[in-house]
Parts: sequence; C-alpha cells; structure tokens
Amino acid sequence: MSAAREPVLASLRTRLLVPRLPRPWGPDVPEVHVIVVEVEDSHGNRGTGFSWTPTIGAGAVQSLLDADISRAALGGPTHPEAVWEVLWRHLHEAGGGGLTTIALAGLDLALWDLTARRLGEPIAGLLGRRRASMPAYGSGVNLHYSLEELLEQVQRWIVAGYGAVKIKVGKPEIEEDVERVAAVRKALGPGRRLMVDANQRWDLPTARRAVAALEPYGLHWLEEPLRAEDLDGHVQLRRSVSVPIAVGENLHTLQRFREYVAAGACDVIQPNIIRVGGITPFLRIAALAQSGSVELAPHLLTDLSAQLAATLPGAVHIEEVEDTSFETLGLLAAPSPVVRKGATIHLEPAPGLGLEFVERLAADEPHLPHAAHTSGVPA
Repeated sequence: MSAAREPVLASLRTRLLVPRLPRPWGPDVPEVHVIVVEVEDSHGNRGTGFSWTPTIGAGAVQSLLDADISRAALGGPTHPEAVWEVLWRHLHEAGGGGLTTIALAGLDLALWDLTARRLGEPIAGLLGRRRASMPAYGSGVNLHYSLEELLEQVQRWIVAGYGAVKIKVGKPEIEEDVERVAAVRKALGPGRRLMVDANQRWDLPTARRAVAALEPYGLHWLEEPLRAEDLDGHVQLRRSVSVPIAVGENLHTLQRFREYVAAGACDVIQPNIIRVGGITPFLRIAALAQSGSVELAPHLLTDLSAQLAATLPGAVHIEEVEDTSFETLGLLAAPSPVVRKGATIHLEPAPGLGLEFVERLAADEPHLPHAAHTSGVPA
C-alpha cells in the first residue's frame, strides 16, 4: 500500500479589514489595516493568518498575496519552513524586506495555523510552550497627547498593575520631552520601569543631547532614536551613552538584525512579527537575540506575539498598546486565546493561532468600500 500523498496548497483567499482605533495614533492614523489570509490544502484542512500595516501599503500587500505569492505557492508544500525561504528569494526582486516580507507574513502565519490545526495543537503547544502567563508592559502612541491626557493614561496603567510603561518622545523642543518624562516618572515612582520611544525622529547630535537631558529619570531603554537605516549612527550613540538602546520595529530581515547585533548597535531588539515576514523568520531572530546576548521585545500585535513569547527561553518583553487588542478593534468572531488580566497575559488553549476573524467589521460604513475587500485564488 502506498503512503498517503502529502497535501499541497490548494487555495488562498484574502480580505482587507480596516478597524478604527478607539484612541487614534494621531490625526493621520485613525485606523489600521489587517489583511486576513485564508488557505486550504488539498485534503481540505484550513488555516488563517494575517498581514498588517498601520497606514501605508495595505493594497500593495494584498495584491502581492493575491498575485505573486499565490502563483508561486499554490500546488506547493504547506509546511511554512519548507515554503518561506523559497518565496522570500522569489519575491526578492521587489525588495528583500518591507512590502514583500509584510505580505509573506500573511501566508506564513496561515500555514503555521494550518499545520497546528492539522495536528490539533495550539501554536504554542506545537512550538513547545514554556509558560502559560506573562507580564506585559503598558505602551501608548501618545506624543500628540496633552500632558494631562498622558498622565491620565499613565494612571490607567498604574491601576491595571503594569510594572513598566513606555511613552513617546520627540517633541520639537527637548525641554518639552523633559517636562513630560519628569511628570511620568513622578507619577510612576521609583519602582516601575520607564521606557521612551523616539520613533526615528532624531539625528545623532540631537539624540545625544536628548539622552543627556532625559537620563536622570532612570530610563530602562531608549527606542528608535535614529532612522532605522543608520547603523553606524546607532553604533556611535550606544558607545557614547549609558541608556540601553532598543531598535527593530523597522528592521525587516534576519540579516539586518544580525548586522545590528554584530556591530554592537543595540541592547534590545524589537522585531515586528509581520514586518519581518512571519513566525518562521521571527523564531530565527529570537534565537539571534539569545545568542547575541541582547533582550527581545516583540513590537505590537500582542494577540500574536504573546503566543510566541510563551515558547521562548528567557525573558521576553511583551508590549500591550492601549486599546489595540484584536477583540477591542472588533476583528474577531470568537474570543482571542490571549487573555488580558490587568497587566498579565494568559493563554487559553485554542487550535492553531486561535484567531477567528470576522467577515466584515460591524462598524463598516458605505463610504469605506475598502474595509472588507476580498480576493481569492481558487484551487
């Protein structure tokens, strides 16, 4: 009797959901974009993943999935580790990272979900869960908040029990950053950690002046002080300051993370699981962090990152940006396996990634026809 034939990828379908943020990330960021990716293998097993981008490129990401990725992947293997490198090389003509890796993440997540569901396992169980609950740190996109609004947000984090919080810096005048950081430190007291994120707003001289002014407030790390492309600038900054430097939400490949770690440019790496191309490359970057003796702090997307953090050795900093859980955004048709209890994240057992996305957002309005655009490639 011949062995059963290995399943191949039979279909891929995408749809774009555009949830509004309860607390906009600024006047130009009232919503984010989630591209749901659904796959089915030739045995009828299904998997669901997603790609994500706040403002730029959602249509391009969806087009890459519907056209180039589908054509290259359909009829091929369904195990993500057998697929990722081949597809990354195939897409490399359009760029080694950025839109290509963001799009590739959607398929990678869907294939991991399919693989885990086929085996009847949660993704954390498949990868080897080490812990069922983890602390998170409170984070906010709050540079546009007034000082009063910022302190109200910090108070919500204190009440929830967060032991660490992160705020934005990068005001036109460093003195205003100092005022805000000083007020937040006073509210937090000495027992809670405080991180700040400049979102690539400074050049090297400005970053040095800012660190000198902010250092007295006991910063746990300074995030993205310079443009992500400026490796040498980060090396020089880290050598000249004592505040730990965090980078990575805008690095898109394992190779770039390796360059930063090897150059001694950072103390913390912050890969966004979608931007780097999915779970497959994220796990390689996590291994790099461990071997390179830097800390790991996945960027955003707690409903995904917490599930992977539960499988990793050592401490992992889990970022919980206020009011951005998939349930809060109305993206899910069933509860997330990532459960928030104050500042603690718990995992509930669910097959695969456990993320069941709605077909259409309840808040969709007629003037937003893109909010549930669907496309598919049949078997």
